[in-house]
Amino acid sequence: METLLLDAQDVSESARTSEMIDAVAEAFAAYSRGDAQMPAKSYVDLPRYNGDFRSMPAYLDTGEWDAAGVKWVNAHPDNPTEHGLPTVLGTMIYSDPETAAPLAVLDGTTLTRLRTGAAAAVATDHLAREDATSLGIVGAGVQSHTQLEAIAEVRDITTVVVSDVDDDAVEAFRERYEDSYEVRAGTIEAAGACDVVSTTTPVTEPIVTEVGEGTHINAIGADATGKHEIADGILQAATLVIDDHEQCTHSGEINVPWSEGLLEDSDIHAELGEIVMGRASGRTPADGVTVFDSTGLAIQDVAAAHAVYKRARDRGIGTPFSLTGTST
Repeated sequence: METLLLDAQDVSESARTSEMIDAVAEAFAAYSRGDAQMPAKSYVDLPRYNGDFRSMPAYLDTGEWDAAGVKWVNAHPDNPTEHGLPTVLGTMIYSDPETAAPLAVLDGTTLTRLRTGAAAAVATDHLAREDATSLGIVGAGVQSHTQLEAIAEVRDITTVVVSDVDDDAVEAFRERYEDSYEVRAGTIEAAGACDVVSTTTPVTEPIVTEVGEGTHINAIGADATGKHEIADGILQAATLVIDDHEQCTHSGEINVPWSEGLLEDSDIHAELGEIVMGRASGRTPADGVTVFDSTGLAIQDVAAAHAVYKRARDRGIGTPFSLTGTST
């Protein structure tokens, strides 16, 4: 049999944002129904290299399709300055659940960027005001682009306020999107006043301290213990939705106030999958600020890989090769 090799360009070419959002929504629903397996993320710490490896396996069954895979990903903060490499490098192995045959090996870095944006879009669709037209971006890195592109699929975004300490990153973002949106640089406070806000920074001290009365926040940046972007008071007062209880309380946006006893189970409205399934309410007229704590789940990677592989196979994208040594 042949395995399909999909590099970063192949993944980008094979990804359709709307399809990615639908696949990720189905993954959340399957997880909420109990039709998914997602063992805890495992870590291999590498203090010698100031980094770590993480393995993220999952299987899910949506009723219409099922899929399995594992992402092998890292975090090496010294890579950009010392090796000219990204901090995060990911590889995804996408497998046939029936035979265990490796269907594809994909660039997991691009896949992660795309599925993270899709998850924010799913949350925004359920938690933001229907008439939301402005998006605030706090952190103008690569994830900020996917946030805009995905969220614009579910809300009629016309205005974008982007804030970052790196003026060059802000200008690059503005130049990329100025023909499609009204894009301007602004303070974190200006971004926070938008209808929807996505935060994508690695900070450990909250930088978002005030937002609009009906703002929806996608808290994306916190993915490790100690990271914390949103002020505790905002989190305590908000309708708080998480992607996974264990991951969010350990390494998500709520991990710091949770460890300090400032948040507890009664403060969590629901997991996103419960809302997708209709088992918990999305936004209601009584809601003010809403927050989605996104840590990133292996089921999202598998769902995204499914969507990318299907389109790549159907359109002849990628490089077939023999990985297993079998001819059938």
